[in-house]
Amino acid sequence: MNQVEKPKKRSALRKKVGKEYFCLRQKVNWITGPEKFAKEIDLQQLPNTLITHQSLLLRRLKDVDMYLQHNKIVNLKLAIDKINGVIIQPGESFSLWKMVGRPSKARGFLEGMTLSNGRVTTGIGGGLCQLGNLIYWMALHSPLKVTKRWRHSYDVFPDVNRKLPFGSGATLCYNYIDLQLKNETQMPIQINLNLSDTHLQGAICSSYPIQFGYEVFERNHKFELQWWGGYTRHNEIWRKVTNIITADSNEELITQNHAIMMYNPLIQG
Repeated sequence: MNQVEKPKKRSALRKKVGKEYFCLRQKVNWITGPEKFAKEIDLQQLPNTLITHQSLLLRRLKDVDMYLQHNKIVNLKLAIDKINGVIIQPGESFSLWKMVGRPSKARGFLEGMTLSNGRVTTGIGGGLCQLGNLIYWMALHSPLKVTKRWRHSYDVFPDVNRKLPFGSGATLCYNYIDLQLKNETQMPIQINLNLSDTHLQGAICSSYPIQFGYEVFERNHKFELQWWGGYTRHNEIWRKVTNIITADSNEELITQNHAIMMYNPLIQG
């Protein structure tokens, strides 16, 4: 059995002070750390598309007002305008928050849905986790190396038309809960993003073809009842990498997910 500790309650003051401390530390790391971060933007798409993916913009979620999802679309557009077309040169890293910056009313970001300790709340810039989820899923189907990714600690909503494995996304919170990728290949790689009327769309492209194919899947999915009375959800995310030329392949464990469930798995809906 996977032991998961019961969540601890912290005061609002402690959370606010802690958040600002970690934000400051991350900014210092951006300046003084060894990573060289991508910043070049080219709106002309590189010729080789490695992966495309899209996710629905508006979903009806229990106890979530739809205006928050409409606001999310505004927030996504503002974030995409900062990232779309970014070229990650060999040896460079991509940081989502370094490119997007801090969401604020002054910059046009609106109140959207956020999650705090497994509860639905609201916050300026809410909804950008959908962008983190999309980029992370595409990165797993590319040679980009995921160097920073935070998983969701809570499973808030029951599965409704889920198409991707549980735990295959990336949560975000400015700026230290970040998604960072590194290009360890010898060619430029580009992230392209777009909003259609109904979907958030993305593609990862490269200047030259690659000789590998990628398949991402889950293993050992299960629900467990913890000693303190709550249910938890667990699985492993694996990736199969296949050499297109030789057909040789190998499987690698990407991550293990352990989330506290905010609903009873025996009473879904």
